[in-house]
Amino acid sequence: MSMQRTFHSRDFLQPSTGEPIRSVVTTTPETVVVAWHVAQGQRIAAHVHPHGQDTWTILSGKGEYLINEAGATLPLVAGDIAVAPIGHVHGVHNPHPDPLIFISVVTPAEAGYEPLDPQPAYSA
Repeated sequence: MSMQRTFHSRDFLQPSTGEPIRSVVTTTPETVVVAWHVAQGQRIAAHVHPHGQDTWTILSGKGEYLINEAGATLPLVAGDIAVAPIGHVHGVHNPHPDPLIFISVVTPAEAGYEPLDPQPAYSA
């Protein structure tokens, strides 16, 4: 069985004027790898993965990483790795002029996705 093992993230980044686009790089039963391009003013809504972990590797730009339902955030910059363990709230907002570019690795592939309702306001 042969499968592709290397990818260029730039081939998957999809800038948009609406919501950021979830661009799947590859999927196995163990993992989903996703490339994200979050432009100025865009956000990935607060959510949890009830059955898995989401790990983000920031390639460029910066953003405000949501860490709880109260809206608290931590700064993200290029080179950071953010880990949301099973069931932990996370999301991101980019108030900066440069796009926030990152790779998300969700494990297992069937981690699930549950948006928070209502969405918290982001605060530092």
